[in-house]
Amino acid sequence: MAPALVVFLGAGFGGLLRHLANLAGVRLFGFPHFPITTMIVNVLGCFTMGVFTAWFTSRMGEGLPQHLRLFLTTGMLGGFTTYSTFSLEFAVLVERGDMAHAALYAGGTLVLCLVAVFAGLLLVRSFS
Repeated sequence: MAPALVVFLGAGFGGLLRHLANLAGVRLFGFPHFPITTMIVNVLGCFTMGVFTAWFTSRMGEGLPQHLRLFLTTGMLGGFTTYSTFSLEFAVLVERGDMAHAALYAGGTLVLCLVAVFAGLLLVRSFS
């Protein structure tokens, strides 16, 4: 199976899991003023990314096909939460001892993404 198809299928599954988590969050928490379900999903996704990555790079994960790795990480976790990928990339920079790039990546991502959301909001609202 082509890698792109594996990622596509995993992302669909991850997106479905995210949707189900949102529905469960509404049942459990109602509509709180704090996005607790999103926070839980992001933390769970990051934890799972750490588990999968450690497993894939350990002796236990030897021999696992690349398609399974792509399905679970890029696909499923990518569809569930992109925060897991961001967190893994930050962790890799820290583990390499590249603290300057880690700080730039974390701070830059946070600031630029927040600015981008507001820019998108302003752009569309300027036409309404």
